[in-house]
Amino acid sequence: MDTRVRHRRIQVGEVDTFYREAGPAEAPVLLLPHGYPCSSYEFRNLMPRLADRWRLIAPDYPGAGYSATPDTFDYSFDGYAAFLDEFVQTMRLERYMLYLHDFGSPIGTRLAIRAPERVVALIIQNGDIPYEDALGPKYAEIESTWTLPVDEMRARLAEAIQEDTFKEEFLNAVDAPLAERIPPDLWQLHWSLMTPRRREIAIDLIAGLKENRAWFPKHRQYLRDHRPPTLIVWGPQDHYMPEQSARAYLRDLPDAALHLLDGGHWLLETHLDEVVPLIRDFLGRLPSSQG
Repeated sequence: MDTRVRHRRIQVGEVDTFYREAGPAEAPVLLLPHGYPCSSYEFRNLMPRLADRWRLIAPDYPGAGYSATPDTFDYSFDGYAAFLDEFVQTMRLERYMLYLHDFGSPIGTRLAIRAPERVVALIIQNGDIPYEDALGPKYAEIESTWTLPVDEMRARLAEAIQEDTFKEEFLNAVDAPLAERIPPDLWQLHWSLMTPRRREIAIDLIAGLKENRAWFPKHRQYLRDHRPPTLIVWGPQDHYMPEQSARAYLRDLPDAALHLLDGGHWLLETHLDEVVPLIRDFLGRLPSSQG
């Protein structure tokens, strides 16, 4: 069985799109939308560990990773969800499991709301949550900019888009032994891909968290109405989304399996050996993921 990751490009509308793929073409699909300030690179180690039984597909969003940065694209959570929808249709993916991490959670959930019949199951790993009262203290720093005039808010957010703050995003409050497991490649690679246009896109996306707050009820309604089989794997050492954030999902997904690991936001870097068996067991028990 060839479990190696393949690196490919495909035209999705106006976007020259880079994506990573592993596993047999006929196998059940696990779709991997990435977070911020990352790209499909975050899934590079997970993909070969599951590719013996599943087909793993991880695209880079427009303006991220190795995908193009078209001038006319809608760089918002809604815009990225529309892109992801067009991507899965271009790839002819009719059914898939969704891995929801970081900003990939609101983006992937918007995709699920567009076509809930396609979604076999969810894996939620430190994904941005739709529960205002369970956010971590780091979100308060972002919220503090919402009362400012737009130009001042954008200037404040721009200050956070630097190589040093990229490093902080990837280390994100983990203790020293765990920090040693997080490779500097993460922030150095993604900072090297930053351009003036992509910096503006990042400001737009972070500023869009204010509007995204009004979308929380739709996110929760989807979870309540559809109750997809769900695995929640969480690293509580996360200033954005600590343990209370993980437990909040159980309000709308009471049957979800919750596993708290002694890690932080980027578990695939620090706890891959613990995460993989949990995912394999969960996916292996899904009748509709057997092919």
